[in-house]
Amino acid sequence: MQFKLFILVVIIISACSKNDPQPIIDKAIEVAGGEKYLHSTIEFDFRGKHYVSTRDGGKYLYERIFKNNKDSSQTIHDFLSNDGFNRKINDTTVQVADSMAVKYTSSVNSVIYFALLPYGLNDSSVKKKFLGESKMDGKEYYKIEVTFKQEGGGEDYQDVFNYWINKSDFTIGFISYSYEEDDGIGYRLRKAYNQRKVNGVLFSDYINYTPAGKEKLEELESLYKNNQLKELSKIENTNIQVK
Repeated sequence: MQFKLFILVVIIISACSKNDPQPIIDKAIEVAGGEKYLHSTIEFDFRGKHYVSTRDGGKYLYERIFKNNKDSSQTIHDFLSNDGFNRKINDTTVQVADSMAVKYTSSVNSVIYFALLPYGLNDSSVKKKFLGESKMDGKEYYKIEVTFKQEGGGEDYQDVFNYWINKSDFTIGFISYSYEEDDGIGYRLRKAYNQRKVNGVLFSDYINYTPAGKEKLEELESLYKNNQLKELSKIENTNIQVK
């Protein structure tokens, strides 16, 4: 076992020297749950809505269930799968305009993507770049940039993410990203906390920070270190179940 661990560390160090982020991502996914992601049903609550992620190899079904704010007698149930998006209200399928289906698809995808990180970092649409090493809050990290191909990258394929992956245990410590707003590009930095495993799958909550102005993505790390980011919100998933 010790010999295998030594070989793994040598491979990762060698890969980093060649600016290859793939072995780091692979190890992070393995540590966080690995094969459990591929054949499981994961449920959790986030901001008043219930989410379900069911995977069986390449087949997936994402669900979002919540009460209609305008009519509490209505339960809205969204389904997103390999076959696309559809919605039911009180068990009756309803027509959804294409523009709204795109919006709902992006919303469901985003919540489940963040909840199940780092699993999604090996999606076929993901492009990865090794940015070097960094020290945050006294811990050493590998820093990796993630961008997306237009084909398969979703509505927000132009977003850019940076991930800080702990060099000692390969968990995600920080995430920063850019996203499109009505008036330009917005930026966020998230710090992971309350990391815990549920039936072998790792989950993290995050403190969500925002810059005061329109700083660039690459400036968020130094702004955080200098206490120049404002805490915006907390990203917390509750009532987690993994089957």
